[in-house]
Amino acid sequence: MKASKSSRPSKGSKASAASRSTGESDPVRPRGKAVGQGRSAGVRVGARPGARVGAAGHDRALEEPARPGGAGPRLRRRRLLVLLLLLAVLLGGFGSWVLYGSPWLRIESVSVTGTRVLSDSEVVRAAAVPDGEPLVSIDKSAVQRRVREALPRVREVTVERSWPHGVVLTVTERRPELVMEKAGKYVEVDSEGVRFATVGKPPKGVPLLVLEPGRPSAERYFSTARLRREAARVTDALPDSVHRATRAVRVGSYDDITLKLTGGRTVRWGSSEHGAQKARALTAVMKAAKDAEHFDVTAPSAPAASDS
Repeated sequence: MKASKSSRPSKGSKASAASRSTGESDPVRPRGKAVGQGRSAGVRVGARPGARVGAAGHDRALEEPARPGGAGPRLRRRRLLVLLLLLAVLLGGFGSWVLYGSPWLRIESVSVTGTRVLSDSEVVRAAAVPDGEPLVSIDKSAVQRRVREALPRVREVTVERSWPHGVVLTVTERRPELVMEKAGKYVEVDSEGVRFATVGKPPKGVPLLVLEPGRPSAERYFSTARLRREAARVTDALPDSVHRATRAVRVGSYDDITLKLTGGRTVRWGSSEHGAQKARALTAVMKAAKDAEHFDVTAPSAPAASDS
C-alpha cells in the first residue's frame, strides 16, 4: 500500500528534529519579532556591563548629568569673591580717609541767605561753624540750635553742605504782626504771639497791641502769652483793607478783642474763633454802612453797625 503525502515528514520537520537531537536552537527567527525584543530580559544590547536598566528599558547611568570636571570653577569663584571683598575694604578705607582725614574736604566758608533785618555776619557769628573741620562731620542740629538761641528773630534755619568746602545757612526771619510799647521802645510780636525783638520805633503798618485785662479772671485763666496769640490770630484773619486801617488791637480778655481803625472807627471782634466768617461779615457790613463808626461782628451771622 502506498503511503499518503500527509504522512511523509517535511524538510522543516526533519531540521527541527535534528536540532532538538543535537541541542541547538532553531536558527530561524520568528516573523514579526523586533531585534531589540531581548530588552524584556533586562539586558540592553550595547549596554555597559553592570548598568541597571529601568522598566522602560532606559539606561539610568546614561541619563545622569555629567559632573563638572573637578573643583576648578568653584575655586575660581571663591578667589574672585575674596578679591572683590578685599577691593571693597580698600575702597571703603580710602573713602573714609578722604572724608575725615584728608585736607581736601574741609570747611573754609559759610554763606547766608534769606535775611531781611539781620546781617549775614550776625548769623555767621551765631552759627559758630568750626573752620577747618571735616565738612562731613558738621553737626547741623547744633548749628540750628545756636542760631535760634542767639537770634530770636530767626524763626527757622536750615544748614546744608556745599561741597567741597562750604556751608550754606538759609534763614527765615519772624515778621512782626503786632508791637507792644514798653519803656519808650517797641517789642515786636509775630503771628504766633512770640516776642522776638525790641526796636526804637514801631514798624510801619504794624498795629499796636494793648493788653487791658478788664476782669481778674482774665489774667487768672489766660496768660499774657495766650492773649498775645489770640490778638495775633485776629490780625492774621483781617481783610487786607481793614488790616491796613488798623492802628491798635485792644485785648480785655479771651473773648473781648476790639480793633481801633483810622477815622475813629472801632470794630468789636470778640474772640479769635471763626475768624474767616467774621472777616466776611465785617467786609459786608462796612460796604452796607459806609458812614458808620462802630461795627460788631462778635456774632458773624448777625453783624451790626452804628454811628455812635
